[in-house]
Amino acid sequence: MSDDPNPDHGWYYNTRTHEVEHRNRGRSIDLLGPYPDEATARRALDIARERNRQADAADREWNGD
Repeated sequence: MSDDPNPDHGWYYNTRTHEVEHRNRGRSIDLLGPYPDEATARRALDIARERNRQADAADREWNGD
């Protein structure tokens, strides 16, 4: 256990291992999150795809496409 007085207890999706992680985590560059619970972390790639879709649509609208 870490000596951090305010540890992050969120859930993460590891893009390298394709595993959901909590507390003991891999390198931050490989992680998506934090998410509030394990089930949401398991949906991390779907959430990222949807956010990208929304951002792309907003860019097209901004550019008048």
